[in-house]
Amino acid sequence: MVGIIMGSKSDLNVMQEAAKVLEQFEIPFEITVVSAHRTPERMFDYAKNAAGRGIRVIIAGAGGAAHLPGMVASITPLPVIGVPVKSSNSIDGWDSILSILQMPNGVPVATVALNAAQNAGILAAQIIASGDKEMLKKMIVFKEGLKNKVLDSIDEVEKFSSK
Repeated sequence: MVGIIMGSKSDLNVMQEAAKVLEQFEIPFEITVVSAHRTPERMFDYAKNAAGRGIRVIIAGAGGAAHLPGMVASITPLPVIGVPVKSSNSIDGWDSILSILQMPNGVPVATVALNAAQNAGILAAQIIASGDKEMLKKMIVFKEGLKNKVLDSIDEVEKFSSK
């Protein structure tokens, strides 16, 4: 199971993209709001108890100061994937990117691109696939599909060549 958490409901439009990927791979998940600044006790409890509840990976999205992924990573032994979210009061998203990316030694957060919850979902599936043969097969099929999509587009693009 994957836990998807976000700093506020306003992050849902971005974070639901991770849920869509997990549904595609048939990976169970839970999704909720856990604010590092407004509900720190809830954040602490979530991070501390996630592994015992069967969570294998946590995807944490936040904008602005974006302390949620790092604080959760400081508490849980599980892998944490941080999704920087461009919020309405953001500095073009750089504030959340740097808050999640610049973690101290010993507290890693795997950080995806700005608003890239889809990639966070894929990375969570890959982490799970590293210890699950059936999920690994699904990931191989997914990657093959990406390759075929590019190969299928070659003729369409090359017809614009001036030969």
